Amino acid sequence: MKRRTLVIIVAVALLGLVVATAASILHDGLSSRATPSRFEIMMARNVRHLAIPSNARLAQNPLLVSPEDLRDARLHFADHCAVCHANDGGGQTMIGSGLYPKPPDLRLPETQSLTDGELFWIIENGVRFTGMPAFSNGGEHGGMQDSWKLVHFIRHLPHLSVAERIEMERYNPKGPDDRAEEQQENDFLNGATPQRKAESQDHHQE
Repeated sequence: MKRRTLVIIVAVALLGLVVATAASILHDGLSSRATPSRFEIMMARNVRHLAIPSNARLAQNPLLVSPEDLRDARLHFADHCAVCHANDGGGQTMIGSGLYPKPPDLRLPETQSLTDGELFWIIENGVRFTGMPAFSNGGEHGGMQDSWKLVHFIRHLPHLSVAERIEMERYNPKGPDDRAEEQQENDFLNGATPQRKAESQDHHQE
C-alpha cells in the first residue's frame, strides 16, 4: 500500500511538472514575441548546465588577453554575432527581438558568471531550441582559436568603449540600401557629382 501511494505521489508530481512546463511555454501562445517566464528561464539554464560536459566547463582559455586578439574578436563579433547580440552585447536588435528566447544580455552576471569553458562550448556547439547556432564547423568562423578570442571579448563587453563600438559599426553586415547610401556619401566626400535617379519609364514624353 505504501509503495502504491509513493508511486501515485511521484506520478502526480511528474504530471504537475509537465502541466507547469506546458503552461509556462504556452502562456503567451506560440508567438516568438512572448517573454519567457521565470520558470522557463530556470529550466533552460539548468538544462544548458547539464548539457555541457563537466570537462568542457573546466576548460581554461589557452590564449592570453592581448589588444590584438581583442580587436580581432571585436571585429569578428561585429561581422558575425552583432546581428543578434548587438555590438554592445545587449541583444537589442531587430533579429534578436524576434527570437524566442531573446538573446541574453552578455554583459550581465548570468553570462559573465559562466566559466571560460562554458562560453567556449556554447560558441562552438550552439544552444538547441534557440537562435544560437554552432560555429565548430568552421566556414567563415576561424575555428577554436577564434572562439577562445571571442570568450575574451565577451568578458570585455561590460567595459566596451564608445570608440570601440563606433569601429564595430563599420564592420556590421550591410544590406544593398546601406551600401548604396555609403557609396553616395563617399562619392560626395570625394567631390563626385551625385547621380540622378533614372526617371520612371511610366512617364509619357510630351
